[in-house]
Amino acid sequence: MARTLLAVLLTAYGAWLVLDYQWHFVDGANLLFHEAGHVFLGVFGTTLGILGGTLGQLFFPVACLVHFLRRASLAEASVAVVWLGENLMNVALYVADARAQVLPRVGGDIHDWHWLLSRWGLLAHDAGVARAVHALGVLVVIAGVAAAAAAAAPRRRHASQTVTGAGL
Repeated sequence: MARTLLAVLLTAYGAWLVLDYQWHFVDGANLLFHEAGHVFLGVFGTTLGILGGTLGQLFFPVACLVHFLRRASLAEASVAVVWLGENLMNVALYVADARAQVLPRVGGDIHDWHWLLSRWGLLAHDAGVARAVHALGVLVVIAGVAAAAAAAAPRRRHASQTVTGAGL
């Protein structure tokens, strides 16, 4: 029953993300992971320090996913997958803002994706890169919702799993 409820809730949340993603409460927590990524990866140079924000916010859902998969907890892993997809959609918004730079910034004057795309010669393609990252996020959210549905599906017992016989 709990897995079914989780699947229903993730389906509703996933549909909202795919159809009308907007900044929301989860992104506040993701921002903390983003900023931590700058701090932890900044010791490895400027490029990795700036990219570290995005890597930081993607690291935590992936770490949770790995943890739950190692425990064979598919329902919990599906939540981490949806969280990862949501983060990718959030990153897409930031990438799309690379030229305009109108989104508020927490950590200073540098816009991560303006700096990165400029260095990589891709600034003129920020919208295309953002669309690709958003599409990946949508696919990841859909995969997470599908995993939740699979985790909620009734399990069938095979004849080999059924213990029968006297004295057992």
